[in-house]
Amino acid sequence: MKIGVRVHDFGKSNSETLAKQAKAIGFDGVQLVLNKALEGETGLPGTLSKEKAWTIQKTFKNAGLDIFMMGAYFNPVHSNKDLVKTNIAKFKEHLKFLKDFNGHYVGSETGSFNDDKWTYHPQNRTEEAFLEVKRIFKDLAEYAQEVDGNIALEGAYGHCMFEPKALKRLVEEIENDHVYYTVDIYNYLAIENYKNYKEIFEECLKLFEGKIVIFHLKDFIIENESLKQCAIGKGFMDYPWLLKRIKETNPTAYLIFEGSKPMDMQESFDFVKNILNEGA
Repeated sequence: MKIGVRVHDFGKSNSETLAKQAKAIGFDGVQLVLNKALEGETGLPGTLSKEKAWTIQKTFKNAGLDIFMMGAYFNPVHSNKDLVKTNIAKFKEHLKFLKDFNGHYVGSETGSFNDDKWTYHPQNRTEEAFLEVKRIFKDLAEYAQEVDGNIALEGAYGHCMFEPKALKRLVEEIENDHVYYTVDIYNYLAIENYKNYKEIFEECLKLFEGKIVIFHLKDFIIENESLKQCAIGKGFMDYPWLLKRIKETNPTAYLIFEGSKPMDMQESFDFVKNILNEGA
């Protein structure tokens, strides 16, 4: 299986430096968020072109790295509707140039009525929220079909698609063979349900069968009655079990480290790689 990293977790820099850092660990590819990873880039509509996309992807390709996902995450239910319109245009531009980036998916989560906090709000779990998110991503799915790009959508406990069933319904209702799933089991967890993470993960595998293209890899501990992310292999997650289930059910999906600290990446990468090799 191919393992990647959200490359701005190394810090903001130029593409050559980031590619070198990712390859030195051993990663096969990256998740690229232009405005967070590359100095001088905003990713905003009007700033991308075939030439720019080709130049950026060539740097990563020359280092032996693929671009698994272009991150264009935005909040579709943000109260600032002008910002939402800008981010929709940004997402579409990422889809338009996705192949020029040699990228596979453009990714987003599904937002929150808490605007920039991206945290739980009671309105997130309403039919109104579902329909608004559906309206926006249906339009994006239609555009993805038009330009032959692909979308990867991700749910989270505090967001509008707060459980796997909600995300499944969303994708089914906008289905056009250009919308897929990113599974981040950590994102579905809270202090109320974290002990059931295996059951929730199995629910994702069942509901999203055949359309999971990315797994975000994270780990966590419990601190002050809340979940706190930690280095992969140092927390609560049973990684031998988790990776075994991924290999059994979605062997072609990309595994992407997200939120890892540079100081932990090599040890975590070796930990994951050894488990995968043991089950080969």
